[in-house]
Amino acid sequence: MIKRVSLLALVVCLSLVLLSPSLVQARSGLTILDSSVEAEFPFNLSFNLSAESDVNITDIRLHYAVDQVSFAQVTSEAYIEFVPSTIVEAGWTWNMRKTGGLPPGANVEYWWTVEDAEGNRVETTPVRVQFDDTRYSWGSLTEGNITIYWYEEDESFAQEIMSAAQQALARLAENTGAQLEKPAKIYIYANAQDLMGAMIYPQEWTGGAAFSRYGTIAIGIAPDNLYWGKRAIAHELAHLVIHQLTLNPYSGLPVWLDEGLAMNAEGTLEPGFATYLNQAIDENSLISVRSLSSPFSTDAKQARLSYAQSYSLVEFLISNYGQEKMLELLNTFKQGSSYGKALEKVYGFDMDGLDTLWQEYVTEQNRPTAVAVVWMHPALIGVLSALAVVLLIWLGLTIKRRKQRQG
Repeated sequence: MIKRVSLLALVVCLSLVLLSPSLVQARSGLTILDSSVEAEFPFNLSFNLSAESDVNITDIRLHYAVDQVSFAQVTSEAYIEFVPSTIVEAGWTWNMRKTGGLPPGANVEYWWTVEDAEGNRVETTPVRVQFDDTRYSWGSLTEGNITIYWYEEDESFAQEIMSAAQQALARLAENTGAQLEKPAKIYIYANAQDLMGAMIYPQEWTGGAAFSRYGTIAIGIAPDNLYWGKRAIAHELAHLVIHQLTLNPYSGLPVWLDEGLAMNAEGTLEPGFATYLNQAIDENSLISVRSLSSPFSTDAKQARLSYAQSYSLVEFLISNYGQEKMLELLNTFKQGSSYGKALEKVYGFDMDGLDTLWQEYVTEQNRPTAVAVVWMHPALIGVLSALAVVLLIWLGLTIKRRKQRQG
């Protein structure tokens, strides 16, 4: 099902999530007068409270929890400093410059607890607030488990991106068996500058990011760079799917596998990356699988080679051992297995064994096709040479006769 959400509907939804918690009154007269939250995306969430009691209010605490995938329920608590009084107005600001930001559309649930000098205690009803990037008027498009948000260009632009996303999911499922387990939100910013304005301390080269625990992708795609945008969407969406499938509290994936699957989701390897790979094969300067298991080099050339090799490693495993083995490998990593033990369990070789087999594979693929040489008996060669001489003499005589006739 595909649906378009109007700006008016978004405004209504935003108004609903920003409603104050139900006002609560204790039997003693301890009362929550008002509660509100203000968002300044992407930097701050400011929470405010006013309360009164027959005696001094002595303790106010804000409790909040972020809606994200985790292995335990995590609730944060902010102790509010204020001067005790029978009527109190208090507030607390979540400064994300200090703690790290949230992606657009993240949900935060919060509530207050208030106590007075007689030990009376009030707890408000939890309220969910959506931390939206309200700088833009977003449209939305939903198909299956994917919702795309964008604010420039017409709906055909979003349709093209949705088509690329669905194709990437199909390609990933065909190669690995991995499926999108939870809904994904993709925020399309009109350019890289707008995207960086939605992030806390972004790198200047940032083009997109997958927030796996939130099921969110944020990316900058200019209309004249749609080819890159489609591949980038496929890449980041693959990260989201694979991280959903393999998330565990013990260990992550080797970088070559994570990035190789994302590169494969884009489609065939781009010529620029293929050039780096072929050159490294010719020069015998391939990076080892052990090295590719750790974060890639910051050197641009080495980084591009690392991505190209990662693509090739995954292509080697899928082509030679099939989809079922790749899915088994991912499920083994989900159990918290180490890199070497996961490979040994599924394929029967460790990282060094994979390195040897893969290098033999790509070297053979890159070897120039040999020109076939037919062996001939020396006597046959002599006969053929004599025939060639006779043929040349005949051609010469024929040409001479034609000239004489013309003369």
